[in-house]
Parts: sequence; C-alpha cells; structure tokens
Amino acid sequence: MKTISKTIYSKNPAARQMFVTRQFDSPVDLVWKTWTRGDILDEWWAPRPWKTNTVRMDFRNGGHWLYYMEGPDGSRHYCRADYNNIVEGKSFEGYDGFCDEKGVLNLQMPRTLWKVSFTEAEGKTQVIAELTYGTQSDLEKIIEMGFEQGFAMAHDNLDELLPTLK
Repeated sequence: MKTISKTIYSKNPAARQMFVTRQFDSPVDLVWKTWTRGDILDEWWAPRPWKTNTVRMDFRNGGHWLYYMEGPDGSRHYCRADYNNIVEGKSFEGYDGFCDEKGVLNLQMPRTLWKVSFTEAEGKTQVIAELTYGTQSDLEKIIEMGFEQGFAMAHDNLDELLPTLK
C-alpha cells in the first residue's frame, strides 16, 4: 500500500540551516539513482510546469551537474552543483548555486551547501537534506524565492516517477 508522504522542513536560522526530510516508498538503491543521474533528475527536479534540462552530469567526487530549469515561457535559469564526499548509496555533499550557461557562478545569488543522506527501512527510503547558507539573509532569500513550495512539488513528482522506474 502506497503511503502518501509530505516534505518536512525545519530551520535553524542562527546556524544558517534548513533541514528537508521526505520518505519515499522505494528501496534506497532506486531513490539514490533518481538523485544521482541527470536523465532521471530531468524527470522530477523542477516543480511543474517548469522542466529541468541537464547540460552536463558528472556525479563523482570533484564532478558537477550543470542544468537549467526552463519555465513555461521558455525562460532559463542555470544552476551548478559541485559534488564531493560521495558515499555510494548513503550520502553526498555538494555546493549548489545559480550560474550562467557555461557554469560560471553568479556570486550575487546565494550558494547552498547540500548534505544529503539516504536511509532505508522496510523498503522505504528516508532522504534528509541539510542545507547550509553563507548568511542568514541568503537562507531568507531562498525561502522568499519559493524554495519550500517548489522542492515539495518536485518531491511529489519523484513520488509519481518512482513506481514507473521499478
């Protein structure tokens, strides 16, 4: 029986952190794959009606993911995630930030340190993302930009996609 899960947020503004937790009704190896392969990330990462398009994906320590989110009006917003501390099937870290189409970071926008962990129990996988920002105002800006609503919608997309990948 499928359990409907929701994305849970908690914040520690003094530490410039946000914690995002979501449980998925799939084993960890499958959920891990959906977070680490560009072709699959393209299927769920953007909140609809937006779409994610991977330009380049090199998921390894020292590698990066360059992608853009395309709006219904054709506008593009580029982002870059730089990966490190990958523990296969368990966790990864990386810095994510807005950039141009060549992957050059936009230093006027917040950059986020992501620490994402995956744990499985009884065929379900819990994903916890610990997000850390350079300043409290960076954290506030990301929230004002609609991160919480957008990421919850992306998680809903992943919930719909996972059964089709089994």
